[in-house]
Amino acid sequence: MSISTPIGTSYAERATSLVVRVDQDSWGSVSPSLYETARVLSAAPWLPEEPRRITYLLEQQASDGSWGEGPLPYRLLPTLSGVEAALAVLRRGTASAEVTGRLTAAVNRGLDALRSLPSAGPWPDTAAAEILVPSLVAKINEKLDSLITGGDIPGFGGPRLPVPGGFNASAPASVARRYESAGSLPVKFHHTFEGVDSYISPSLVPDVDGLLGSSPAATAARAALYPATTAQAVDDLTAVAQRYDGLFPEAAPLRVVERLWVAAALARAHLPAAALPTVRGWAEEIYDPQGVRGAPGLMTDADDTAMAVLVASLVGLPHDPAPLDLFHNGSHYDCYIGEDTGSVTANAHALQALVSHLRRCPTAELTYGPRAAKLCDWLIGQQQAEGHWTDKWHASPYYATARSVTALAQYGGHHASGAVRSAAAWTIDTQRADGSWGVWGSTVEETAYAVKILLSATTPTPQPQHTRALDLAETYLHAASHPGHQHPALWHDKTLYAPTAVIEAEVLAARELLRARRAAACTEADVERTDA
Repeated sequence: MSISTPIGTSYAERATSLVVRVDQDSWGSVSPSLYETARVLSAAPWLPEEPRRITYLLEQQASDGSWGEGPLPYRLLPTLSGVEAALAVLRRGTASAEVTGRLTAAVNRGLDALRSLPSAGPWPDTAAAEILVPSLVAKINEKLDSLITGGDIPGFGGPRLPVPGGFNASAPASVARRYESAGSLPVKFHHTFEGVDSYISPSLVPDVDGLLGSSPAATAARAALYPATTAQAVDDLTAVAQRYDGLFPEAAPLRVVERLWVAAALARAHLPAAALPTVRGWAEEIYDPQGVRGAPGLMTDADDTAMAVLVASLVGLPHDPAPLDLFHNGSHYDCYIGEDTGSVTANAHALQALVSHLRRCPTAELTYGPRAAKLCDWLIGQQQAEGHWTDKWHASPYYATARSVTALAQYGGHHASGAVRSAAAWTIDTQRADGSWGVWGSTVEETAYAVKILLSATTPTPQPQHTRALDLAETYLHAASHPGHQHPALWHDKTLYAPTAVIEAEVLAARELLRARRAAACTEADVERTDA
């Protein structure tokens, strides 16, 4: 990951332009969230631009009545959110007759879609689904009962919604009771406060500045429960809405995550000299001895902390991995204190950070060498029998596998090399006929990850199947990558989202790596002809 190796002019210009754009955007380039926007629509009738959000809600409903992206199990939570928001607007009685009719039809189609979902999943491991799903089911049933009893808006039929299998109807109330005696709600619940707002006493309402847990939905829910915060919520939410055309992402601002992930992706293909001062400034600002948080109001976490350590190392800053010690559990790193399920990619980032630091500071071997060795073993132990990895922060195994392979290849050793080869074999086996990869369909994002897996596994004498797979991938990326390309949402928060700038950096780096590979092959061929 040298930062001084010559690079292609086109890549340098585009990478520098991306860094400048990211640097100038104080909010982050991320797709709006149907789930989050619907939550704000439901809880915040006092917020300007409500007609924009109602139109968005109606326009985003799919032909099958669902909302959201990805396969049907991923649509459970956004569809619940869409139905509940439509019911909230109907119950307010402020919409025109035309809009009321469209919302009523949308509710019925949404309820039909929910009733057609698998009764017991399996459901994706998205953030706090265990409290958000049953909380929304309860809110929908309460509003349905109210509207049907009142008789103001006829047309709703069928049984009340059951809580889907795999979820516990009492989970939100249990969380509220658990922390009632403590007198405060842990920070890890701030981002998803809207899941417990109906069950919590005013004494547990978090009193913090800015967006609660970086979430517009949580902020609107707090204002609805505790009106004293409404004026500030109007200011905070209006600022976000101005950036996202009246809509809302699931976290704002996202600049810490965006800057770290963009910098690390571009560094894989070499950071242009023109972008280096800006990236160095990011690293200096973000690195924190107390741990890094992905957005204001969130907990410090190992993933963002590891990436901050890694980027600092890549740009030559004298910052060590000590902040990661906060999250070490003896064998690997917990994402945050109180985590329920571990993260492969957070630990892969941690291993990259340790390896990068050890290369710069060999004297740290006594401290971090054994920890890196344990982390390598833990990562290999998480590899699936087929050769790939999965993770809770991304729907695609290509993301988790690329992260793990990059870390293991950099760590080296016979044990790690075997895992890398196994991952490469799985990657070749799963390439699509058009040269792409994708868990649900061809995407340039996942193809970029697959390219990096194969390049990490490439030996001095590449195997023919590797060469062919990379040639096909280069052709696909050249044809499919273009300005304004809409990347499907594959990243996990409460629902699926797409961090556009991060994905652009990953694809840009992959294309530059493929260009450099082709240029090296041409040079080698020229040398062989000259020698002959």
